[in-house]
Amino acid sequence: MNELVNTGIAGLDEVLHGGIPRNNNLLVEGPPGSGKTTFGLGFIYHGAVDYDEPGAIVSFELDPAKLLRDAAGFNWDLQGMIDQGKIKIIQTSPAVLLSEFRNEDSAFAAALVAMGAKRLLIDGLTPLRLYAEVNDMPFREDVHLLIESLTRLGVTTMVTAEKDESLGAVLAHERFVFDTIISLTFEEARRRVHRRLTVLKSRGQDFIGGSHTMRIEPQVGVHVYRRAQSRPVASPDQPTSEERLSTGSPAIDQMMDGGIYKGSVTLVSGISGTGKTVLSVQFLTNAIKTGHKALLVSLDEHPRQLIRNARSLGFDLEGLVDSGELFIHYESPLELELDVHFDRIVKLVEREQIDCVVFDSIAVYEMTSRGEVADYLYALASFFKNRLATTLFNYESPELLGVSQISEELKGSHLVDNIILLNYVEISTVLRRALAVPKVRGSRNLQVTREYAIGVGGLLLMEESGDAAQAVPQLPFSSYYGLLSRSPSRQSPLVEEAVATGAPLPGSTHPRTEKTW
Repeated sequence: MNELVNTGIAGLDEVLHGGIPRNNNLLVEGPPGSGKTTFGLGFIYHGAVDYDEPGAIVSFELDPAKLLRDAAGFNWDLQGMIDQGKIKIIQTSPAVLLSEFRNEDSAFAAALVAMGAKRLLIDGLTPLRLYAEVNDMPFREDVHLLIESLTRLGVTTMVTAEKDESLGAVLAHERFVFDTIISLTFEEARRRVHRRLTVLKSRGQDFIGGSHTMRIEPQVGVHVYRRAQSRPVASPDQPTSEERLSTGSPAIDQMMDGGIYKGSVTLVSGISGTGKTVLSVQFLTNAIKTGHKALLVSLDEHPRQLIRNARSLGFDLEGLVDSGELFIHYESPLELELDVHFDRIVKLVEREQIDCVVFDSIAVYEMTSRGEVADYLYALASFFKNRLATTLFNYESPELLGVSQISEELKGSHLVDNIILLNYVEISTVLRRALAVPKVRGSRNLQVTREYAIGVGGLLLMEESGDAAQAVPQLPFSSYYGLLSRSPSRQSPLVEEAVATGAPLPGSTHPRTEKTW
């Protein structure tokens, strides 16, 4: 009885910590169209094919031809299993089956014994209950008899049941009889259907509670993606490192007291066009030069566009992808599901042993599921920290500093170890870019605002001197205060004296790019 039975349904055994106890009786409930029949069909088919456990399917409403058609849609050779005697389809009526339950020497039980059945699907419980109610029959007793007889036969049984307002929910006493209850639901959000699976109870075992994403996929059938937040911690001691990785810019590294700690999470926040993606590419390409494997998770731009834009700045992303040193994972925000997305990233990182990752941009997660994004980001950060992988989260913020929005809406500022702010500053009629590093855990970061340009090589910080003349004075940042407010005030004695005395204004200067490449 303590033996676990693999369900064969992709991802479900992971939620059930390996499977269900043998001879447990499962109730799978859900509204019409939630995937109950496909769920049960996969349980029977994979049991026969993958685990050599013959199974029977009892159907009241679908004839065998339709079941065969549905199985063929997933490329399952159900007819082949029937021909081999591994699967048997029994189409009957509730009246006949209920009478079989009451008969100790029933032909139904004999058929299961003859084929050596280990699994049984009854699709579904609702027709049985409705028939019993119409004919004033003691259905509660019949359910108990059903469970007892199947337990004696050593059959692990799955029963489907409708859960619909018009039919009424599964009755409480029926729920008590079953050892395991799985609820399937689906909802429409933003004109997309999201399916969910929840294990409500399972006697004799622990399982991962909560709502998990479920999909019905080609060639697979039902695929369960456990919720991202349920990932176990590999060790109670989080790994740390004294090693630092370069951002790709020695000048920015200096502002961060030597670079980014290996295994840390850095948030790069800024308005669109300030160079968040450029800094990410700069970081990843430099990490690859020092022997790391890198992943760029792109949610804003298609890989081809990324590669083209990076080429204009001197980065050969296509060559790095071809060499297997860089991976670019792209998913359209329109069809993004967080649990599925997380599962794909985790498998890619583990398979390729990737240790430097950029997410561009996590604002897409907020758009996809505002209510789940905070927990999801925490799950991401925890996973990569436990692997000692260095991670960058890009976040597009239309706000002044981008810090309060991250704290209030994403609840993410406490998750990250470092924060790099990129911003625009308007001085006279010219937009200039400003960079600040307000947070670097475990470091003495420079609390200064520096001007930068975007050019070949990435983000290039400026020196605070120059002699290029312009029509309107363009002074170094050191001549102003309140830069990050986007409305800086001038702080230049020379200019103020010229304005007061009517003397000519001093010549404009244009900061020079630091030669960091």
